[in-house]
Amino acid sequence: MSEQIYVGVDIGGTAIKVGICNSVGDLLHTYEGPTEVDKGTETILRNIADYAKRIVEQSAYEWEQVAGVGVGIAGFLDIPNGIVELSVNLGLRDVHLKAYLEQQLDKKVLINNDANVAALGEAWAGAGKGVDHCVCYTLGTGVGGGIIINGKIYEGWSGMAGELGHMQIVPDLEAIQCGCGKMGCLETVSSATGIIKMAKDAVERGDRTTLSLAEQIMAKEVFDAAKAGDEVASRIVNRAAYYLGKSMASVAVVLNPKRFIVGGGVSKAGEFLFEQIREEFRKYTPEVIAKEVEIVPAVLGNDAGVVGAAGLILRSGQ
Repeated sequence: MSEQIYVGVDIGGTAIKVGICNSVGDLLHTYEGPTEVDKGTETILRNIADYAKRIVEQSAYEWEQVAGVGVGIAGFLDIPNGIVELSVNLGLRDVHLKAYLEQQLDKKVLINNDANVAALGEAWAGAGKGVDHCVCYTLGTGVGGGIIINGKIYEGWSGMAGELGHMQIVPDLEAIQCGCGKMGCLETVSSATGIIKMAKDAVERGDRTTLSLAEQIMAKEVFDAAKAGDEVASRIVNRAAYYLGKSMASVAVVLNPKRFIVGGGVSKAGEFLFEQIREEFRKYTPEVIAKEVEIVPAVLGNDAGVVGAAGLILRSGQ
């Protein structure tokens, strides 16, 4: 029997990335095409199906070798039934994506949340390779997450498991309102958005900091200033790391993962950030639980979504 391959689709607001993986998660071939959100739902759906076919046509493989197609998409999903209930960035509402693609492609199709899919990608073929129990944090505009248990995505009863950025962890006296409407979420202090806000607030207060000289304050500027010894920037980074480590301590005593994987733009601060996260984690986690837990950077970058989407077919258990 010829080798089976797995097609993964990562749907973004600007582009749709498609990849072919083998049974061990090696990314063998990629293709990228425009999403064309402005042209409406029918065009988006047609593009997904067309790109999935096109990548196989352009590869050394045959369509008969495709075991299935996995899709990662941001939004509110009915995962078991494959329905996109609402994806704001894509303008999709009540779209039966699984049924449509299975009809167009004549292959098994599974869909899942983009953060879950990225976590599965890292667990299957990235920083979590060989580890069956891991939790992934994505530190970007917000704080996303994904939970992998026994090598499979843990979704929770409604598919909302892994919303790590909305753990309310900041004390009331320090808390600010999160975009979700609640107060004190991790996202308000440990995302790029939260770090930038804390830096801008410091400059507006007149705190003595080199950040006041920056033309535009981004998370990178805050980390660079902290590395250079700026006290205000260091305080902001320490705060972000403190709540990340403390949140991981809470997750660890509930889920007991072997490894925490941290990705997203903020994670590019490297060991300067990771050392602080590990220190806080061990401070708040019982030693018997913490002693063998690893906190490591993600390695797949922008490929995590497409690899994880392909992995849905092989590793979801559905």
